[in-house]
Amino acid sequence: MTLYGKALDNRVEHPILGDKFADEAVKRIDYDFARLGFERGGHITLPMRARHLDGWAREFIAANPVSTVLHLGCGLDTRVFRIDPPASVLWYDIDYPDVIELRRRLYPERQNYAMIGSSVTDLRWLEEVPSDRPVLVIAEGLVMYLSEDAALALFRRITGTFPAGEFVFDAYSRLMTRLISLVPAVRASGITLAWGIGDPLELEKQVPGLRLVDSVSFLTMPELVDRLSVSRLQRVTSGVMGRLGFYRRLIRHLRYRF
Repeated sequence: MTLYGKALDNRVEHPILGDKFADEAVKRIDYDFARLGFERGGHITLPMRARHLDGWAREFIAANPVSTVLHLGCGLDTRVFRIDPPASVLWYDIDYPDVIELRRRLYPERQNYAMIGSSVTDLRWLEEVPSDRPVLVIAEGLVMYLSEDAALALFRRITGTFPAGEFVFDAYSRLMTRLISLVPAVRASGITLAWGIGDPLELEKQVPGLRLVDSVSFLTMPELVDRLSVSRLQRVTSGVMGRLGFYRRLIRHLRYRF
């Protein structure tokens, strides 16, 4: 679904992400994407989320041209091709073995790019990654599906392994995890949302050395509101909701440094 949302965005006159790689991949996959029952607005929210996290990734790479990127739960995302990091960056895409098998069939090899087939919570995969460089950890659409204990173990292991780095990811509030879990399509799919982050500063206490440097309310990002609001009433409603603290906390993009 996330791949399809980015492909649809690429087909409009003024795309948000302009992910031609996602569009090409969708055309190569023998699957009726109409079966997904694609959510309203997903062709806007999904590429907008990806573009914002891409921006943080580019900032990190510009400041750390000799570094490592760990793209956790990468799915079929084409971030490594969108960002096109220099050869001095070691980039790893990590996801379940069947996902990685499909990635190998869809996407070309490139210098200093590797894929690891593993659950991200099976921490043995980290043994395959050199640990002598600053690291950027990208976890888009992932942490809300991990248990809090598993996520914290993953974060602590990474911060204890690498000399320095950043985590960038999107997070749901506890209320949002409950709301999404009530959606009929989500319930029918058997998907479970497990980890809701109330106060992002709590993570600083739970993971030694971690420091929050950015917290962005995704639902109130001006361009997202503009793209989703097609009527005056929708714009007014978005403006009112954007002033409510619980609404601003529903979905946040977080960046931590260690």
